[in-house]
Amino acid sequence: MRTRKLITVSLPPPLLKITEQVAEEENRTKSELVREALRFYVETRDIRRMASRERLFALIDQVQGRAKGTPSRQVRKLVHEAIATARTRTRRSRP
Repeated sequence: MRTRKLITVSLPPPLLKITEQVAEEENRTKSELVREALRFYVETRDIRRMASRERLFALIDQVQGRAKGTPSRQVRKLVHEAIATARTRTRRSRP
């Protein structure tokens, strides 16, 4: 019985090039490198979620401090716009 399952993953050419370079530098296969990266991603998931929540709570505190007297509907609209902007920036900065 096999201890592993084969999957197919597509990568953009720049990410594939970096993956190949790192694998060669570390004398590892691309499969080993991707397995380790996925393991790390899964293991740090809760920590990243907590950090995101903490950043969100800090943002909410800032908004509440600045928005005294501002209608809550307008505050919600501004928060949604800020989140959309942050997500766009995050997507653009990814390789």
